[in-house]
Amino acid sequence: MQYVLIIHEVKDYAVWKQAFDNAAGILRDAGEFEYQVLKYELDPNKVVHFSRWKSHGHARNFFQSAEVEEIRRKAGVKAPEFIYLDLLEAGTR
Repeated sequence: MQYVLIIHEVKDYAVWKQAFDNAAGILRDAGEFEYQVLKYELDPNKVVHFSRWKSHGHARNFFQSAEVEEIRRKAGVKAPEFIYLDLLEAGTR
């Protein structure tokens, strides 16, 4: 399985969340299977988006597109950091 971890600061979480929710269809169509949105404990405008993708190529094509860059700009995203990950192991304790 292939994952993407995105860490970024947003100007206003509510504005970002609306843009994120509005992009649900294009995320799904681009190859995102599932996601989690997390925030830093003491900073509600520091957001982590963790998602599972069809492939890293699908994710890169999506996140590097001009359309998505414009969505991020309008949503107030500041300097996102993208980390592409491969699953090595999973389990429960």
